[in-house]
Amino acid sequence: MPPSKNDGNSNPDSHSLETSFNPQLIETGLYQEWMDAGYFSANSSNPHGKAFCIVIPPPNVTGSLHMGHAFQHTLMDALIRYHRMKGAETLWQMGMDHAGIATQMLVQRQLEQEGTNHTLNRDQFVERVWQWKNTSGGQIAGQLRRLGSSLDWSRERFTMDEGFSAAVQQVFISLHEEGLIYRGKRLVNWDPELETAISDLEVVSEESLGSMWHFRYPIQDSDKYLVVATTRPETMLGDTAVAVHPNDERYTHLIGKYVQLPLCDRIIPIISDPHVDQEFGTGCVKITPAHDFDDYQMGERHKLPVINVFTSTAHINEDAPLAYQGLDRFEARKKVVEDLDQLGLLEKIEPHKLMVPRGDRSGAIVEPWLTDQWFVKIQALADPAIKAVEDGSVEFVPKQYANTYFSWMRDIKDWCISRQLWWGHRIPAWYDDQQNIYVAPCENEVRKKYALGEEIKLTQDEDVLETWFSSALWSFATLGWPEHTRELERFHPTSVLVTGHDIIFFWVARMIMMSLKFTGEVPFRKVYMHGLVKDSDGNKMSKSKGNGIDPLDIIDGISADALVAKRTANLMQPDMAERIEKQTRKEYPDGIPAYGTDAVRFTYCALASTGRDIRWDMHRVEGYRNFCNKLWNASKFVLMNVVDKDLDSDSTPGLVDRWITSRAHVFLGDATRAIESYRFDLYANHVYEFAWHEYCDWYVELSKPGLWDESGDKAEIAATRYTLLNILEILLRIAHPIIPYITETLWQRVAPELGYKGKSIMVEAFPELKDLPRDTEAEETVEWLKTMITCLRNIRGEQNIKPKQAIPLILQGGNAQDRLRLTTADVLFRRLTRVEEIVWLADGEEAPPNAMQIVGDLKVMVPLAGLIDTADEISRLRKECDKLRRELTGVESKLANEKFVSKAPEAVVAKEKLRCEEIGSKLALLEIQIAGLKELAT
Repeated sequence: MPPSKNDGNSNPDSHSLETSFNPQLIETGLYQEWMDAGYFSANSSNPHGKAFCIVIPPPNVTGSLHMGHAFQHTLMDALIRYHRMKGAETLWQMGMDHAGIATQMLVQRQLEQEGTNHTLNRDQFVERVWQWKNTSGGQIAGQLRRLGSSLDWSRERFTMDEGFSAAVQQVFISLHEEGLIYRGKRLVNWDPELETAISDLEVVSEESLGSMWHFRYPIQDSDKYLVVATTRPETMLGDTAVAVHPNDERYTHLIGKYVQLPLCDRIIPIISDPHVDQEFGTGCVKITPAHDFDDYQMGERHKLPVINVFTSTAHINEDAPLAYQGLDRFEARKKVVEDLDQLGLLEKIEPHKLMVPRGDRSGAIVEPWLTDQWFVKIQALADPAIKAVEDGSVEFVPKQYANTYFSWMRDIKDWCISRQLWWGHRIPAWYDDQQNIYVAPCENEVRKKYALGEEIKLTQDEDVLETWFSSALWSFATLGWPEHTRELERFHPTSVLVTGHDIIFFWVARMIMMSLKFTGEVPFRKVYMHGLVKDSDGNKMSKSKGNGIDPLDIIDGISADALVAKRTANLMQPDMAERIEKQTRKEYPDGIPAYGTDAVRFTYCALASTGRDIRWDMHRVEGYRNFCNKLWNASKFVLMNVVDKDLDSDSTPGLVDRWITSRAHVFLGDATRAIESYRFDLYANHVYEFAWHEYCDWYVELSKPGLWDESGDKAEIAATRYTLLNILEILLRIAHPIIPYITETLWQRVAPELGYKGKSIMVEAFPELKDLPRDTEAEETVEWLKTMITCLRNIRGEQNIKPKQAIPLILQGGNAQDRLRLTTADVLFRRLTRVEEIVWLADGEEAPPNAMQIVGDLKVMVPLAGLIDTADEISRLRKECDKLRRELTGVESKLANEKFVSKAPEAVVAKEKLRCEEIGSKLALLEIQIAGLKELAT
């Protein structure tokens, strides 16, 4: 425990807080202080003590902070700050991803503006990207600082830095040597604008209104035909079969026969497959293995030929009929339909809603395309990763996400890891003139490893590895692997991964697979899956939809005009601009005020219900900004009443001091359990409830009469001052992981008064239960006292009795415990309620006209004689009744209108019915009050 006596050497500025909380005045300077002091660094004087590590999901080097980032980083920072205060050596590993496609596109656009895009060779282009990265990349790093993120910046990594690149290369070579990486021709998601394979996560499917074309395929040696339906007529040039269900009686006699493929000089078989949906269309399906993932699998089952009719830019290639070669896919579509129509083979065209896949970077429609790529043979890596979750080595929080993980891992497909880009980890593979493949770190190593002479010409593979491959090594390569470093020994496996549920497959699973393979350990013990941040209507926030908010604009504020400009700058459809502007100005007519970092962080934590998507609510931000003001003002009050005054922790504390200490014990236990179980929402709620309702609303108010009583017991007053200060200091430490700036600022004023010598709250110990004795008797007595005070406040409000007017009190019933509690708290009770006389009536004894409330079995009555002007009060209440009756008539009239009841939404009708009931209840209560006043007047 720190010294409890104010020794006169307190911080001279401790009682000079600003009039109101202004986050802009404290945040930037405080963060720099933390940085300069090295508080974020993982340096331990106890190398055998507990370690706690989180690796940051590496943001793209091209990225800027968005609501999802801010949400995720708030949760991670809360964990890091909590465990740092619990005494662990903490490492929050910082780093960024090289973001292959995004970065290459960004630099290409810059070069296009300069007119030099097509004049650079590969090496020159890569050098230009590095120049951009070193001068303009990593904007998000500065934004993370603004959020208060206590990352270890001294250990920042980049997925293309020298050490990380060496790790990536070693993993590729090792897997290739084991036969777990191979090159093959497979169907992939292909972006024809970028001319590269892309992952499923980089494909965005959007509903669109298109067409369903129904074509006739003539049956060989027959005058009949089969009708097939398609949304992509151009792909029929690559058809290699027509499939029907084996139990479809309409077609069983045709299975094994052939149809003429229109426009092509080919016949294709009619096959049966149980995956065909008999109810869809005609029940006949055209099969194009080279241009549809389902068709590709069916083609493999039936050993169908695979005919690719597209080039890398989605033009028709030489494997299609001459009439279509060179056409863009959509030009080919139009011509195919026209030609089939002329041949009498177009059955019909129907409007059809379909999901259109687009590349998230280019916006181009993605094609399934058959191409040579590098793949990881994944099953051997997946099996141990499945077992790691099954046996609890890795635990998902919440647990249901383990099922999502298993469903994907148990049906896993080989992983395409190559991309047709220049920026990224170039694949360490070389080819000779016969296309033999050699894998090693560099050409010299290739020649040495495979005993190849200089006369053999070698050419390195042009492809790079996809970014998910390198980021799969993130947990261990950032800590120095393949070297055996102190960091790897100390912090791996890491403690928890905090990430969104949308990348379980793309990142979480692959990290588990790679870490087990190359370190023999899981990458993390727990995976906390958070939801996505959505707008107030539950829609995903997006720049292209114009409904996003920059978290820094909530922290620092933004004008309405600037917000409109931001929201309309990157719309998917320019014609949305007018609607977005109107909506934005309605929602934020005065822009967004500067709420500060702490209010934003508090909101994120409070909304973080386990695993659920959250709806952003600006009213909640405003509420938590008000909380910060409340905490600030309470701290000002405390400091004004304790600075340069006696504090005493040795005297026996009074009732309310024992009560708040006991409640702080409960609060600390609840808060600790919440954050240990990743219930950030409960943690935030415990902080809010204790600080606002128990400490500020009740304890500060309960302490005032004693503090301000100049004739009171000096030792008791000193004990109250100590408790006020001590509980506030403990509250600040508990709240610090969520709201670091305000707690640090206040703690630096408060802590010296208690004798603390530390310079920052973030490196002080988290409070312990043993320092806060539990006193259930004090809790019960004060809860009873609070209820009594609330009852008398309600009576004053209902009867319009002024707060400062002294009142008599009559009590009846109850039990011995009620009498004992009143005796214990008598002086405090009278001071807080301005009760001048207390009379206990015997059971059955009649009380004079009064206003009454019930506490358990105890009647709490205030005689009204002499307290109010009955005539004035009756007149006031009658006017209120008249107003309510008029309001009730209007509501009843609306509900009696059949058109309103039948046409209005159910929720609106229900709301009006509830309003009707509420008005009726208010009227009944007022009539009772009037009757009582009439009785009093007579």
